Amino acid sequence: MSTIGTKPQDLLEHALASSTADQTIALARSRSSANLRWANNTLTTNGAMDDMQVTVISFVTTPAGVASGAVTGTAVHPEQVEAIVEAADAAARAGTPAEDAADLLTPDQVPAGAGDWSESPEPTSIEVYRDFSGHLGEIFARAQDREHVLYGFVDHEMVTTYLASSTGLRLRHVQPAGHYGITAKDSALTTSAWVGGATRDFTDVEPVRLEADLQQRLRWSERSVSLPAGRYDTVLPPTAVADLLIYAYWSSGARVAHEGQSVFSRRGGGTRIGEQVAQPGVHLYSDPSHPGLESEGFVQAAVSSNTSSVFDNGMPLSRTHWLRDGTLTALIQNRHSAALTEQPVTPMISNLVLDVDSGTGGLEELTVGLDRGLLLTCLWYIREVDPQTLLLTGLTRDGVYLVEGGEIVGAVNNFRFNESPVDLLNRFESASSTELSFSREWGDYFPRTATPALRVNDFNMSSVSQAQ
Repeated sequence: MSTIGTKPQDLLEHALASSTADQTIALARSRSSANLRWANNTLTTNGAMDDMQVTVISFVTTPAGVASGAVTGTAVHPEQVEAIVEAADAAARAGTPAEDAADLLTPDQVPAGAGDWSESPEPTSIEVYRDFSGHLGEIFARAQDREHVLYGFVDHEMVTTYLASSTGLRLRHVQPAGHYGITAKDSALTTSAWVGGATRDFTDVEPVRLEADLQQRLRWSERSVSLPAGRYDTVLPPTAVADLLIYAYWSSGARVAHEGQSVFSRRGGGTRIGEQVAQPGVHLYSDPSHPGLESEGFVQAAVSSNTSSVFDNGMPLSRTHWLRDGTLTALIQNRHSAALTEQPVTPMISNLVLDVDSGTGGLEELTVGLDRGLLLTCLWYIREVDPQTLLLTGLTRDGVYLVEGGEIVGAVNNFRFNESPVDLLNRFESASSTELSFSREWGDYFPRTATPALRVNDFNMSSVSQAQ
């Protein structure tokens, strides 16, 4: 029986020692999670899970260049790691030279002692919901008295990532992430309202406030108004703004722009970096140290793609401005694409912040200023129609409200929309202050955003949707 330790650090050291490739990078992601779910005003399930994924990236030098092979699998024992190493080594030897090949980083290129390599993975447990769950029974009882039905969930996880390389990198990062969502319906299940958000530890989540928001939205829905498709002055809450901007961020790869395949491509060739693509005063950036949105401080790439490179693993990340005063200042770049575009290396960072210089107040102030129009709750089923303009389509969900004279006077039917987030940043009328937000559509994959609400004239509701 093996005497090798089963700590993530030991498994990665074993991976490096077992590989027969010329160079190796190994990552371990230890994930601890806990969740609660409820339906029909009753807690239905709760659970906690732990798992660990190991990625081995092997690099083999050939006369034609460096080939790489990456394999990921569940591994908690040395024998499982050896199987992953063997598969990665074989993939590298069978592969063709990688076009993104570059020298692997060395310890002198990253912050000293980043992440406390020797520390154990950070756990979570059901205890993270101690304060939150204490209110659920009371909220369920009040919903029952009002003949309302509540559905929802909370999820929290701690992901501890370790990165080791044959060039001497030893890095560690702990990422807490939590999110919650509650849907309320009337007893006939004809109207619904949703609230949700992201949190790092649930200490900032106020169940009573969430309950009050749901009750207010259900009261708005007591009057139902049917509206046709058309263009409406519309207030998008921070949730919906995050829905759209995340898609824009994921579409901002420098290589596809350089090759003429995106909204950020310049006519005649190259990218639009340096061009005005949004209103003056609009700033879009990512920052691993942004308060409340803290994220990894170094590149963690299990595979190479148009926006990432396994050769860049361990590269330090810092605040990156994508839009500054409405001007496109950067696109997502690995070292390979940066060489093609002759721009600085600006890797993807797993948070996103939109600030508008003129933004003030909150969602209520934007709504009060609306003579006649719509207030959305959130969007869903968002898909791309045209990459050249980043035209997106999708549906409204769980509450679209009619505003007349600055007051909400009822709920309206759902719509399908057709809009481009880049175009919206050019023509919005006003913005609220930026606040921590959560995308209903993409929050499971990208939970760390801060956005304002936006009031947009002539938002295109292209057709009526039958979705409830």
